[in-house]
Amino acid sequence: MNARVPVSIAQGAGVYDKVSKVSNEVAGLLAQRLASETRGEVLFSVGDRGRYSTDASIYQVVPVGVFVPRSHEDTRIALDIGRDLKVPIVPRGGGTSQCGQTVGAGLVIDFSKHVRNVLSVDADNRTAEVEPGIVLDHLNAHLKKTGLWYPVDVSTSAQATLGGMAGNNSCGSRSIAYGNMVHNVLGIDAWTADGALHSFGRFEHATGKAREFGEEVQALAIQLAGDIDARWPKVMRRVAGYNLDIFRNQSVRPYTGDGGVNLAHLLVGSEGTLALTKSLKLQLAELPRAKALGVVNFPTFYKAMDSAQHIVRLDQGGDLTAVELVDRTMIELALQNPAFAPVVQGALIGRPDALLLVEFSGADKAALARQVQRLEQLMGDLGLPGSVVQLLDDASQKALWEVRKAGLNIMMSLKGDGKPVSFIEDCAVPLEHLAEYTDELTQVFRKHGTKGTWYAHASVGTLHVRPILDMRRGGAPKMRQIAEEASALVRKYKGAYSGEHGDGLCRGEWIQWQFGPKINEAFAHIKRMFDPGNLLCPQRIIDPPRMDDTRLMRFPPSYKVIPVTPALDWRAWDVQNDPATEKTTAPGTGGDPAQGFAKAVEMCNNNGHCRKFDAGTMCPSYRVTRDEKHLTRGRANTLRLAVSGQLGPEGLLHDEVREALDLCVSCKGCKRDCPTGVDMARMKVEWTHQDRKQNGWTLKDKLIARLPEYAATASRFAGVLNLRNRIPLLAKLGEAVTGFAAKRSLPEWQSRHFFNSGVAGASRDEVLAAAKPVVLFVDTFNGFFESENALAAFKVLQSAGYTVHVASKQGGDGKHLCCGRTYLSSGMVDEARTKARELVETMLPFAQRGIAIVGLEPSCLLTLRDEALALGLGTAAEQVSKQALLFEEFLAREAASGRLDGLKAKLKPLSQPLLVHGHCHQKAFGAISPVLEVLKLIPGAQPQLIESSCCGMAGSFGYEAKHLEVSMKMAELSLLPAVRAQPDAVVVADGTSCRHQIHDGAQRDAIHAAVLLAGML
Repeated sequence: MNARVPVSIAQGAGVYDKVSKVSNEVAGLLAQRLASETRGEVLFSVGDRGRYSTDASIYQVVPVGVFVPRSHEDTRIALDIGRDLKVPIVPRGGGTSQCGQTVGAGLVIDFSKHVRNVLSVDADNRTAEVEPGIVLDHLNAHLKKTGLWYPVDVSTSAQATLGGMAGNNSCGSRSIAYGNMVHNVLGIDAWTADGALHSFGRFEHATGKAREFGEEVQALAIQLAGDIDARWPKVMRRVAGYNLDIFRNQSVRPYTGDGGVNLAHLLVGSEGTLALTKSLKLQLAELPRAKALGVVNFPTFYKAMDSAQHIVRLDQGGDLTAVELVDRTMIELALQNPAFAPVVQGALIGRPDALLLVEFSGADKAALARQVQRLEQLMGDLGLPGSVVQLLDDASQKALWEVRKAGLNIMMSLKGDGKPVSFIEDCAVPLEHLAEYTDELTQVFRKHGTKGTWYAHASVGTLHVRPILDMRRGGAPKMRQIAEEASALVRKYKGAYSGEHGDGLCRGEWIQWQFGPKINEAFAHIKRMFDPGNLLCPQRIIDPPRMDDTRLMRFPPSYKVIPVTPALDWRAWDVQNDPATEKTTAPGTGGDPAQGFAKAVEMCNNNGHCRKFDAGTMCPSYRVTRDEKHLTRGRANTLRLAVSGQLGPEGLLHDEVREALDLCVSCKGCKRDCPTGVDMARMKVEWTHQDRKQNGWTLKDKLIARLPEYAATASRFAGVLNLRNRIPLLAKLGEAVTGFAAKRSLPEWQSRHFFNSGVAGASRDEVLAAAKPVVLFVDTFNGFFESENALAAFKVLQSAGYTVHVASKQGGDGKHLCCGRTYLSSGMVDEARTKARELVETMLPFAQRGIAIVGLEPSCLLTLRDEALALGLGTAAEQVSKQALLFEEFLAREAASGRLDGLKAKLKPLSQPLLVHGHCHQKAFGAISPVLEVLKLIPGAQPQLIESSCCGMAGSFGYEAKHLEVSMKMAELSLLPAVRAQPDAVVVADGTSCRHQIHDGAQRDAIHAAVLLAGML
C-alpha cells in the first residue's frame, strides 16, 4: 500500500543495480544511499519520476528521483547525500505551484506525506510552529478550537502546504486585511546547503552565521539604496526576487508592525533556493466571528475594475477583508458544473459581465450587514442601483467562496488544446490604474487572436489573467510576444510583474527586467552566500531559463499520442477550440489519435484539488495512503505519460498504469468534485477493457461480471453456497481460487428471492395507462441477495398510491434486467453494452411517456445516467437517463409536488437516532439531499448524515484479499467510528457494499431507506 523503493526491491538490497540499469549511475548511488541511510520512501521508478515531473504549471522536468522523508533527520541526511553526489535538491509540498517551482532535474523531496505536524501553539501570543508539509486547511482545523486561524487564505488552502506557501510568499483572497506570507511569518528554522541548521528571526536577536547573512544583506541594501528606491514596485503584491528590501522597506504594507527587520522574511519567497525548511513560526489571527458578503453584478468588465478603487474605501478599521473578481467566462463555466451551478445562480442579477465579491468580517453581524448596505448605496452613486446580492448567512457565503476558490480550475475545464496559460497572471498595478491596465491588456490579447480569462484580487490590484493559447501549436512564441507587451504595460502603470504566485520557470527571466542589473547581481550575491555550490533549486530566480523554452514544457511541439481504439465513447473531448471565442468544434474532430481518450486524460492540469481531505468523496485511497500515485492527479499523469509513450511503447499496458489504477475504487468523486472534470472511474473502465483484451480475464473478473447471468441458477443452491461464510476452510479455499478475502463474509444468497416471490406488479399496459405510474427497476443485488429492499420499495410505492410495474425482459424468459455495471467493472464493455441496450430498449416506452424509472442500488441505477451514455446507445439512452431516478429522488420529487400526503399520513413516528451513510455515487450525482428529505417525512425522524468518504467496499474492491487492508482503513477514517459512536441508532445505507462494510466492520446491520419507510407504515 505504501510507496516503496523502486522496481519492487527491498530497502537497501540491490538498489544500485536496479536503479542504475533503468536510469544512470548517479541515480543508482543516490537511491542506494537514501534507501540504506534513511527511513524515508525512495521512489525512482519511471512512473514515480513522471508523476513528480509536473506541477500546476505548463512545465514538465523529470527528476532524478523522489524522496519522501519520514522525519527531519531524513531530510537532513538527504540534503547531505545530495551535496555529496552533486545532485540538486528540489523541495515540494502539495505540488500546486503554477510557475514550475516544484519541478526540477534533481532529487524532489516531498514533505507533504509525513513531515506535516503542528509542533506547538501559543494561543495567548497567537503563534504556532509547524512543519513545512502541513496543509493550510489542516492547520486551521487544528486551530479552530482556540478561536484562531492562519489568515493567508489561498484558494488552494485544501492542498497547499505552509512550506510551499512560504516559498512562494503566497497572498490569498484576504491579503487586503491580513497581508501576505511575509507579513505573517515570525521565524524559520532551516538548513543551508552545507547542512548547517540556522534559526532565522528578528535581526537584533540573530547570532552566528544567521547574523552574518543579515549583515551582508544589510550592506547590499545600503549600497543599492538609490536603485531600490527607484526600481522597487511600490505595491504590496510583489514577490519577485529576494526580499532585499527588508532593510529598506518599499511595500505599502511594511513586513513588520514595528518597522524592524526579521531575517526569516529573506527566505519567504525564495522558492527553496536559499535553504531547506525544518519548521516555521507563524503569526495567527483571531477567527472572525461574523461575515457578510455583497455580490456586485456589473454590466461591463471595465466598470467592475474601475469600481474596485472606490469599494476599498468602505473599509472601517479592517472590516473589509476581500474584494474578489469573477468574470463572465468563469460564470459560464461554473454554470456548467453541477456542483457549482445552483450557488452561482443565486448570486446573479440578470446576465452580468463580471461579479465582485465584497466581504466584510468582524465581531458584529449587524454592523457588517450595514456595511453591505453602504456598498449598495455606493453602487447606486456609481450608477448601478439594484446591483448587489446580499449574502448574510454563513452557508451561502461559504458555498460561493468555494466556487471562487475553484476559479482557476473551473477555467481550466475548457475542452480542446487551447487552455488558459499562466505566465502574466500575477502582474499587480495600483488600484487607480486597474481599469486602464486590464482594458489595454485585453487589446493585446485581441491583437494576438486570443482572449483572457480573469479572476482574483481586485482589492489589491492583482488580477489573475490567463490568455488562451495552444501550447502544442505556436503557443510558446505567442506567449513570449504577449509577455513582452504586458511587461510594457506593467512598467507604464508602475506595477509588479510577479505579484503572487512566484517566479519559477515562467517569470524568473523577468526579475532583471523588473529590478535592473545591479539589484539582480545583489540577488545573485545572496544566492552564492547561502548556497555557493548551487545545490538548492538551481535555475530559479538566479540564471533562470527562458520562459518559452519548449524543452521544459508538458506539451512541447514534439508531444505525440499513441493511437488507441477506445471501447467507450470519448468523442466529446476530441475537439478543438477557438481561443478568441472559446467555441469548440464538433465532437470527434479534435485530431486525437486516441479518439478523445487522451484529451480527456489531459484535462488534468495538476491543480491538486483531489488532495483535499474534507467531507467529500474525492480520492479515498489517497486519504489512507497519501501516495501521489493513488491520487486522481497521479493516476491522470500516469495515463498521460502512458498514452504519449513516455512510459515506453507498451502505452496503457505498462505495469505503472496497472499499479496506479489498482486502488482506484471508481467512487466517481472526481466526476463531481474535480473542477476540470477528470472522470477517473470511467477511465478505469476503459483501461481495464484495454488491459484485459490483451491479457485476458481472470476467474474473479468472470465471476463478478457474469453474476447477473448465473444469479437465478445459483440462488437455487443458496444453502450450499452460503456454507462458505460458515466454514473457515471453505473461505480459505475460496480465497486461493478466486482472490476473495477469507476474512470477509460474502453476500448471502436467497433461495426465496424477489424474482420468485410472486410479487404482482402492474403489467406494461396497465402502467402506461395509469394516473400515477412508476417503473421499479430491481437490480441483481437487491433481487437475489437482499430481496427485503425491493419488497419494501414495492410496498412503499403502492402505499403511496402508485401503479408499480416491475421492470423485466420483454421476451424470452421474462426475467430481470441488468444495467451492465458488473461487466463494466471487469472491463467487459461489449457485454455491458448488450445488457445496457436491452435495458434501455425495454425502458424507452416508459421514458417517452415521462414515467419515472426507479432504482434501489445507486451504482446500478446511476449507470443509466452515466456510463450508459458512453456506450453508443444513441438518443434512447439519453431519454431513459432523464427518467432514471433513485428511490429517494423519486419520492422527494413527488413530495415536493404534494403527491405524497397520503403516504405521510400513514407513517408511524421514529424515536431512535438516525444515521445516514451516502453511497459514493449518490454523492457524485448530488443525490444525498433527497435521502435526507424523504427520511424527514417520518414523524420524529432527524436524519444525521455521516460525514464520510468511500466506505471502502466499492463493489468487489473490498472483497478482494489484496485490497482488504486498504478497504478497512477507508472505512475507519470516519464511517465505522461514527456508527460505533451511536450503538442505538438506526443506520441507513442504500449501497449494497456499504451495508456489507458496516456489517463486517462494526457488526451492525444497516438498512436501505426503503426498508425503514416500509417498517414505519
